[in-house]
Amino acid sequence: MVIDSYGRQDFAQKADVIIVLGAGLRRDNTPGPALTRRSAHAAELWQAGYAPVIICAGGKPGDRTRSEADACAELLRAQGIPAEAIILEDTSRSTEENAIETRLILDSNGWQTAIIVSDGYHMFRARHLFLNADIPVYTSPAITQPRFTEYIVFMLREVVAFHWQFFKETFNIPVTYVQSI
Repeated sequence: MVIDSYGRQDFAQKADVIIVLGAGLRRDNTPGPALTRRSAHAAELWQAGYAPVIICAGGKPGDRTRSEADACAELLRAQGIPAEAIILEDTSRSTEENAIETRLILDSNGWQTAIIVSDGYHMFRARHLFLNADIPVYTSPAITQPRFTEYIVFMLREVVAFHWQFFKETFNIPVTYVQSI
């Protein structure tokens, strides 16, 4: 399957920014395992000199009182990334909105290229959405993977989400958001 095989490849190269795509928070507003592994990988890329800035993307999911971006920034600071190297994009509710909102941050700072960090299963669709937002991106999946059963569920979700995106583009349907269950 193309989604799986694409997500197993790392295309990271020097860029203006690293973008960490948000992931769900626990009930107590602490980062979940997906955001933890994504943030750890972004910190490694930053420390290796791939980009001088990390954008943490993700708003407040559901009834949470904290944004995914804020939780990402906390994880990055704990890994030694200075606060001045971290920018929050904390209004988006979906990957599609991540791309749109991040484009505004890039434009306002004169940045053009980005490395997207997420889980492998998410990379194919994320790349598509960021290219739709006219952001040249390189993808770099988190090295640590979710458990096999979780991976299968997330992969199936991505297949559905990608087909929905294709349908939306075909019929020119605007940005949509479907809250996770």
